[in-house]
Amino acid sequence: MKKFIKYSILSIAAIGLTTSCDMDAPTKSSLDASGVYSIYSAAEQEIMSIHVSFGETNSYRGRFLPYYGVNTDCEWIISGHGYADRLTDKNSLGNYATLPNNGQMNTDNNAYAKFYEGIERANLAIEGIKKYGDVENNPDMAQLLGEALTLRAVIYCDLIKAWGDVPARFTPNTADNLYMPRCNRDVIYKQLLADLLEAEDYCYWPNENKITKTTERVSKAFVKGLRARIALYAGGYSLRKDGFRKSTDPELAPEKMYQIAKDECVDIINKGCCKMGSFKENFDKLCKDNVTAGGESIWEIPFSDGRGRVLYTWGLRHQAVDQYTGQAQGGVNGPLPYLYYDYDADDVRRDITCSPYQWSKTLVNGNSKQELNKITGWNFGKLRYEWMNRRVTSTNDDGVNWQYMRMADVYLMAAEAINALEGPTTQARNYMNEVIGRAIPNGVKVKGLLDQYCASQDAFFKGIVDQRAFEFAGEALRKADLIRWGIIDEKMAEAKAKLTRLANREGEYADLPAKLYFKYAADGETLQIYGLNHGDTDEYGKTLKDEQGYEEKGWFLSNGENNLKQDDIDGLYVVDKPSMNSLWPIWQTFIDKGNGVLLQELAD
Repeated sequence: MKKFIKYSILSIAAIGLTTSCDMDAPTKSSLDASGVYSIYSAAEQEIMSIHVSFGETNSYRGRFLPYYGVNTDCEWIISGHGYADRLTDKNSLGNYATLPNNGQMNTDNNAYAKFYEGIERANLAIEGIKKYGDVENNPDMAQLLGEALTLRAVIYCDLIKAWGDVPARFTPNTADNLYMPRCNRDVIYKQLLADLLEAEDYCYWPNENKITKTTERVSKAFVKGLRARIALYAGGYSLRKDGFRKSTDPELAPEKMYQIAKDECVDIINKGCCKMGSFKENFDKLCKDNVTAGGESIWEIPFSDGRGRVLYTWGLRHQAVDQYTGQAQGGVNGPLPYLYYDYDADDVRRDITCSPYQWSKTLVNGNSKQELNKITGWNFGKLRYEWMNRRVTSTNDDGVNWQYMRMADVYLMAAEAINALEGPTTQARNYMNEVIGRAIPNGVKVKGLLDQYCASQDAFFKGIVDQRAFEFAGEALRKADLIRWGIIDEKMAEAKAKLTRLANREGEYADLPAKLYFKYAADGETLQIYGLNHGDTDEYGKTLKDEQGYEEKGWFLSNGENNLKQDDIDGLYVVDKPSMNSLWPIWQTFIDKGNGVLLQELAD
C-alpha cells in the first residue's frame, strides 16, 4: 500500500493564520462545516490534514524525532562531543543544556508550533464530526472521530514529554482563547485518558474494517496501547515546578495508572489482532513500506516518499550515492559504544541494533562496501537503506514511516504493570518471555534470565529496565522511560562510568581485545569481523591476520591514546542532574508573543 497524505478542505481554505502565544494554526474555514463533516470522504481529508502537521519541515520530521529522545544510557548524537561543540544548537537539544533561543527551534514554524497546528486541526475535526457526523449511526464516521481524538492525544503526549506543562487547547481557536498560559500537565493527562477511553468505543480493531487494514491508520489496538503509555507517564516521575517528583493528584496515583496500563495491554494481547514475527522482520517491513496491519507494528506516523528524515537520523550511514541509495545520509544518532557489549552474544537484537560499520565513501563501479567505523561512531542498524524496496533520491528525506508503537512495547508494558501491582506473577513472566524468548534462541539462557528476574519484584523491575533498553534502543523511548521511572540521574551517571570502563577496558570490558580484525566475504562488500565478543583475543586475531588474510584496525587505541576520549564521555550530558534539566524550554519567540500570559515558569 502506498502512503498518502492529503491536505484538508478546511485547511486549504483557511488562508489566514491566527498567531497566538503558543501556536500558528488555521482559523475555522468559511466553508460550511456541516457539508464537510457529514460526508465521510470529506471528513476523512480533515483527519489526513492532522497527519500533514506531523510531516512538515520543522515538525516531527526534522526537529522532534531527530532530537527528542537522544542522549540516554543507550543512545546519543554521534558527533560533537568535544568541549567546544557541546553547546551548539543541535547538541544542546540532547545533552540537557537547551536554551530558549536555540537556533534549531526558536522559530515560529518549529515543532512546538506545528504540534499546536495539528491540535487545532484535530479540534476542528472533533467538533465538526460530533456535531454533523452522525457517529451513532455511522461507524465509519465514528472511526474518524476516534482517530481525531487519538491523534490529538499523540501530540499532547509528546508536548508534555518535551515541554512539561503546556497550554491546554481542547476547543478550536477563537478570539477569546487566543492567549493561554501553561496548564498543569495533570489536567491534560486526565483529559487524554478520558478521550482515549471514548475513542476505544469508536475505533475498529486492526483488520476489522478496510480503514484499519494499514498501520498508518489509528486502530483500537493503538488507542489502547497509547492509553497505557500515557497512564505510565502520568503515574511516573517528571520535572515539576517544585522539583522532580510524581503527581500528587489522587486520580493519577501510580497504582491506578498501572491498572489502566495492565488492563489496556492485556486486552490487546488477548484480542490477538497483532502478532510478533521475528525481530528483524519488523524492521525489514518498516523499511520496505509494508504497512499491512496485523503484524508487530501497531501504528506509524505516515510519511510520503518525499518527507520524513527517519533513516537520515536513525539509520545506518551511507557516505555516498551507491548501489542501495541515492542519498548519502544516515547515522546522525547512534548507540552508546558499550551497548553492543552489554547484549548477550546469542541475542539476535545485538547485531541488528548496533552496527560497527558504515558504507564506504569510495565506490568501485558505483558500489560501496561496509567499512569499520570508529568506536564512537556505532550506527543503529534497525533502519537500513539496503533493506528498502525503492531508492531514496531526496537530499534529506527518505519517506520511511516512524514506528510509534509495536507489540513488544505492549508486552513489556503489561509485564511491568502486573509486576508493579502483583509482583512477578506467572502472567508477568510469560509476557516478558514473549520478548526475551524471541530475542535469545537459547532456551536455557532464557529460563535463567527469567528465573533471575522473577526472584523478586525489584529484580523484575530491573529486568524491565534492562530489556526495554535492549529492545527499543534507537526508537526514542528510553529518555521518557528513565524519567518516568525516576532513575534518569542514576542511569546517566552509570552510563558515564561504563563508558570510562570501556575506554580503559576495565571491569566487565576487561576481556575485550585492543583491535578488531576483518576481511570481506565473497560478495566483496560484507565485513567479517573478529574481536567484538567478550573473550576474543588479539593473539587469535593476529593468527587470523597471518593465516587467513584478515586486516586489523585499532579499536580502543590509536598511537597509545584512547579512541573513546574523556570529551566524548563528558559530552553525554553537561549538567549535574539531567532530571532537573529534562524539559525543553518554550522557545523565546512564543514567550515574546504571549502577551505576558505564557511564561517559562512551569504551572502550579
